[in-house]
Amino acid sequence: MKEILSKIRHYEVRIRKAVNAQMRGSYDSVFKGSGLEFDDVREYQYGDDVRRIDWNVSAKGEETYIKVFREEKEQTIYFLLDVSDSQKVGTKKRTKLDVGKEICSVLALSAVKEASQVGLICFSDRKERYIKPDKGMKKGYEIVLNLFKLIPESGQTNITKFIHYALNLMKRRSIVILVSDFIDNQNYLHSLKAMARKHDLIVIHLLDEKEMKMPKLGIVPLVDKETQKTVWINTSARSFRKGLIDRYRYNRQGLEATCRKYRANYLNVKTNEDIVPKLIKLFKVRNKKINVK
Repeated sequence: MKEILSKIRHYEVRIRKAVNAQMRGSYDSVFKGSGLEFDDVREYQYGDDVRRIDWNVSAKGEETYIKVFREEKEQTIYFLLDVSDSQKVGTKKRTKLDVGKEICSVLALSAVKEASQVGLICFSDRKERYIKPDKGMKKGYEIVLNLFKLIPESGQTNITKFIHYALNLMKRRSIVILVSDFIDNQNYLHSLKAMARKHDLIVIHLLDEKEMKMPKLGIVPLVDKETQKTVWINTSARSFRKGLIDRYRYNRQGLEATCRKYRANYLNVKTNEDIVPKLIKLFKVRNKKINVK
């Protein structure tokens, strides 16, 4: 765990320096509250929005009062991490799941430093781990520890099921960071739309080069990581290779288009990539989005 935490802190320092240098802005902009909460009332002044008049308070006296709101600084952040067996694809040193754990860890530690409440849901086709949101570095380290010590009970995936689980769990608008390879036989896009409408959604799509550039090995047995079924495939066949690329492209384009349509952030990260430039890109996009608002 010392080595893991050292690596996570190294990522965080690099991101913090890059964001501060390139954006001249606040490192916590990715977690900045996107809503408003009621603060107080004051007397109506010429030019105020009449829609903000508090009629209940105004009826008690001779003056007209309006509601005053302030930006909601405290934010609740949920990490939803897919820990199914398809996430174990990659190299011996670094799988998609390893990348997902690193991303969740560095963002969780960053979030608790900005006084955000942070929670975690690890899922396959069942709930593998749930950590209730809370504040403080102790909570951040608890999340990191659970991420790297978790041994999933199931290897299969059900993204739709756990989007619905999270929607029922979250009672107020939150930032939701969904990390997965999105390899699922069920259509999860409808559920993703519901999540994006209700919450501030960030989708992090984990990829591996082997999924689209399989070497020509002839007829070989391929094992489905999740179902453990073995199928003999001619990996040199043009139809197989084209189908592999088409499925990969269709899945990615559909996911990206849905995020764009429903104003969710989309970021893809490959197992052979450094996560720091990718997360800096996320901060830039988020910061621009907040400034536009």
